[in-house]
Amino acid sequence: MRLAAALIATTLTFLPSIVQAEQPVHAIAMHGEPKYQPGFKHFEYVNPNALKGGIVRQAAIGSFDSLNPFIVKGDSASGVGLIYESLTTASADEAFTRYGSLAQSMEVPKDRSWIIFNMRKEARWHDGKPITADDVIFTFETIREKGTPQLRYYYASIGKIEKLGPHKVKFTFSGGENREMPLIVGEQPILPKHYWQGRKFEETTLEPPLGSGPYKIGALEAGRFITYERVEDYWGKDLPVNIGTDNFGQIRFDYYRDATVIIEAFKAGEFDFRSENSSKAWATAYETPDVKEGRVVKSEIKHNRSAGMQGFVYNTRRDLFKDLKVRKALAFAFDFERSNKTLFYGQYARSRSYFDNSELAANGLPSKEELALLEPYKDKLSEEVFNQVYNPPSTDGSGRIRANLGKAVKLLKEAGWTIGKDRKLVNSAGQPFEFEVLLVSPMFERVVLPFAQNLERLGIKANVRTVDVAQYIKRLETFDFDIIVGSWGQSLSPGNEQRSYWGSAAATQNGSRNFAGISDPVIDELIASIIAAPDRESLITRTKVLDRVLQWGYYVIPQWHLDYDRLVFWNKFGRPGITPLRGAQFNTWWVDPEKEEPLRGKIKSVPRK
Repeated sequence: MRLAAALIATTLTFLPSIVQAEQPVHAIAMHGEPKYQPGFKHFEYVNPNALKGGIVRQAAIGSFDSLNPFIVKGDSASGVGLIYESLTTASADEAFTRYGSLAQSMEVPKDRSWIIFNMRKEARWHDGKPITADDVIFTFETIREKGTPQLRYYYASIGKIEKLGPHKVKFTFSGGENREMPLIVGEQPILPKHYWQGRKFEETTLEPPLGSGPYKIGALEAGRFITYERVEDYWGKDLPVNIGTDNFGQIRFDYYRDATVIIEAFKAGEFDFRSENSSKAWATAYETPDVKEGRVVKSEIKHNRSAGMQGFVYNTRRDLFKDLKVRKALAFAFDFERSNKTLFYGQYARSRSYFDNSELAANGLPSKEELALLEPYKDKLSEEVFNQVYNPPSTDGSGRIRANLGKAVKLLKEAGWTIGKDRKLVNSAGQPFEFEVLLVSPMFERVVLPFAQNLERLGIKANVRTVDVAQYIKRLETFDFDIIVGSWGQSLSPGNEQRSYWGSAAATQNGSRNFAGISDPVIDELIASIIAAPDRESLITRTKVLDRVLQWGYYVIPQWHLDYDRLVFWNKFGRPGITPLRGAQFNTWWVDPEKEEPLRGKIKSVPRK
């Protein structure tokens, strides 16, 4: 598995065919059986004959000053997860299944109270030393003591770790039913004990750390670039989970100030591949001869990932946003339809669920199964959760939103706010309604400024402030903001990560992703029920219930999402013919020398002869 997968929690359940006894198995699925049975050759969405080699250059924004992505301190370099391997690997065409990587097999009881990993004796660190149970134990002990808050949350349910042999390790879980924990521990990249002994793990470092994955760190210059070189004698290159992946000979990340500079650098051939997140850039920035003549490819690749949630996030730790009526009122001042029409070229769909673009989203009225789960909380939840369908305020896109602003005025009046001198909105103490929207990208100013103008018509002063990446990260970690544009990615099998997103404990833990400061016992119990879901059907129902409660809590003003990936790249790549459930998988692509040759001298990764 790669670092991105390691830092984004996913959920897992044991398959029925192996719960009768603790027999070693090659894979564990969240629900049902793994798609790929014992003895499979490779994943369907790869090309097992993909060419190896070539240079790929990518872009990163901001800077980096550390090669340790597991601690809060510092900004870690893009791609550093490529040097590591974990006990298990996820497939991209299942909701969530983990296959053995460092682990050759696994043993799990029916109640999932523990898991044993039988490790591959052939697994090696890049210095040639074997990877052992001691490394696994060292990794988890170190992460739980010195790692990021998010990782410590995930591993809080580990009660005991035991070495059963040089290549055999057992995890025993505590804290109640938590059916995904056997696979969550399999996600963590394993660290070399012999390397880190004598070094300060909690400090930033630019010394290339020792790994065991398909790449090693090559040349680097802090804040400017970093390269990764493919390990030709990588111990795991012939594992079924790795066949057809990690094909590039060298991967380089160059750092840039902002997205505008990045786009211009791409068009100049400074790097090869970009996932575009700006609708304006997608619609207008790539109308070049290179695109028209086929040297650059613009591709929209459909996916079936959960879209998660992106929106204006209220910090409910602030007194200003503790009142639900206030949070609800401000949503009437955001004109998504106008923004989509005038700024986004109509590319986006409005978000309304925290699990949009998936079967997990709460659509329509609650089912009888959902109502049965909601019933115990009837005196603690609003009536709307039970008998109404949540939809964010909408407009006709003309920019005339007087009716919506009228609804906002009514709600604000009910919350104790009135128009005072100079048409400023004030509370009973005469204090003005004023706050700051904190941004990290200037590109979002074009979205926020019209929103601020609509708020001004309500007598509200919204100050828009854009800061650099380092300052933004620090303020997020300490919840030093009023409103941000925030997002939460979601897997197709939500679980323990929901505690970090919405759990009460995370609300006071610096560095957590509970940006909104949600602290609600009902939500805590609903998260626990999701984690304990025994099958896919109950997981879906329980997730929908959580979704409804979050929707009607008005913790965010929902923005938008896509159901496809916007990719732009110089036409030098070969790609597999199958796109899996999770969308484009760049690590399955390869450099095609025949396609690359016409680009020689035009792009930096293919120099002149």
